[in-house]
Formats: sequence, structure tokens, C-alpha cells
Amino acid sequence: MPIVTTKEMFKKAYEKGYAIGAFNVDNVDIMKAVLRAAENKKAPVIIAISSGALKFIGINYVRQVLECAMKEITVPVALHLDHGKEVELCKQCIDIGFTSVMIDASSYDFEENIRMTKEVVEYAHARGVVVESELGAIAGIEDDVVVDDKYGNFTHPSDVVEFVSRTGIDSLAIAIGTAHGAYKFKPGQKPQLRFDILDEIQEKLPGFPLVLHGASSVPQESLKILNTYGGKMPEAIGIPEAMLREAASKAVCKINVGTDLRVAYVGAFRKALHENPEKFDARVFITPAMDAITKLVEDKIENVFGSANQA
Repeated sequence: MPIVTTKEMFKKAYEKGYAIGAFNVDNVDIMKAVLRAAENKKAPVIIAISSGALKFIGINYVRQVLECAMKEITVPVALHLDHGKEVELCKQCIDIGFTSVMIDASSYDFEENIRMTKEVVEYAHARGVVVESELGAIAGIEDDVVVDDKYGNFTHPSDVVEFVSRTGIDSLAIAIGTAHGAYKFKPGQKPQLRFDILDEIQEKLPGFPLVLHGASSVPQESLKILNTYGGKMPEAIGIPEAMLREAASKAVCKINVGTDLRVAYVGAFRKALHENPEKFDARVFITPAMDAITKLVEDKIENVFGSANQA
């Protein structure tokens, strides 16, 4: 099957009340493990590549590697640039065959965000590629988020219609309480998604696909394995999966996961190293790490996103 855009994926997901998993892959092994899970569960999937992963894998390798893998894959797969901070990077990815790009100009003011996003949209749409953009501040543990009104640094529903209509984007990443990284919340802080904001945005943009970033749940089983075999990630917590499932039943059609994959991969790798000290064949350690990714992604597809058997 050829690599596709997210257009039809999101349309079907919105209508049926589930979300597509966008899995951030850091290397080819993780990409293969994610694709295997999607194929096993007959689920559409998005392979998300950050700018850092793009450099690590090699920009000239990414599309060719995925094209090769697609000869054995029967489910819909989109290739997506995650958090493209520069217009030129988005254009470069479009030119080499990405089917979806995210221009993240959310750190700029509203008008500059619109200007940069619109430039990418015009370039992408002329080449059959879809565009995601972001509005609002998706936090990290280091961010000092000061909430001085009902919405604070979250996405303001009053801005979304103007932003979408002026830019022409295909999907919108919103800030409703998710956070990037493993250490999403300060000690004692309770994870909470602002479903009131989500509902307001959905009401203003009926039928329009929304996106959640920073949505790893940091499964404690994976975290325990990592820490048991030499890792040091205390008190890492994520977004409760029940909240993600509720978001997926609404207008959220794409949920990004990165941290969970890294924790599962490195934990299984560490465990294999510990259990096989006499081995020096890299496959002995990489294979269980890939298996851990596949198991995790299958669980997300089946029990969190609700996208199993939707290919």
C-alpha cells in the first residue's frame, strides 16, 4: 500500500469516535515495530518524525525506508513531520515525500503564527500534502504556566475559527492540559485535561480534526522495568488513558505518543543486556526492545485510541 495523507483517516475517525496514533519514531527499529503493531491490529497509523529524529535517521533515508516497509504493510500509513519549527524544513520534507507536516509557530504571536502557517499550507496543498498547526502552549515540566484567566496558556476557543479560516490548515493541535516529556507534572500535581475547552473548540469547529500532543501515559509497568535494570526515572507520570479515550471519542482524531515508546524500548533493551551479559550480538538486545514497542502500540490502538480494525 502507498503512503497516504491523513485526510480520509481523520474523516473516518471523527465520524466513528476514535483517534489515530501518531507514534514518534527515533530509529528504523522503532518504525518497524510500530508498523508491525498497526498491521497486527489492522489499524491506520501515523509515523511521526521529529527534526531530531530526522537528523539521526538521515533525511534521505526516511521516505525510502518507509516505502520499503510498505511493500509488506496493508494498513493506511501517513508519514508526518512533527513540530517543524521552520517553514523551510516543512517544505524540504514535503519535497522528499512526507504526506503530512506540522508547522509549529506557536511560540510566535498570533499574526506571525498565521503568516508562517499559511505559507506552509499554500506550498503543501499545491503538492497534495496536509498541514497541522498549533495554537496555545503545550507545557513541559520546566514551563511556568501562569493561569490568569479561564484559559491561561491553553488554546483560546475564541481564536480557533479565525486561525483555521485564515491559514487553511487541515488539523489543529490544541493545548488542554497535556505536556511534553516524561516529567509532565510537578510532584503532587494531578493530571487533568480541560474537556470544557475541548468541547468549546469542537462546537466552534464542527467536524474539524483536533490533535493532542504530549499525550504519553507513561505506563508504570514499562517504567518499572527500566528502573529495575539501571534506569533512573522516578515519579514519572503521564496522562491517564481514560482521559485520552474520552478525548478520542470527541473531536480529537490524532494523539501523539513519544515518551512511552522510548521508555518501553530502553527498558527492554536494558533488561536484555542484564540477562545476557555474555552476548555481543546486537540482535539479542534489539529484538526484545522492538517487541516491547509492538506490545505497547497494540495496547494503545486497542484500548486507548479505539482504532483497531479501522484500516
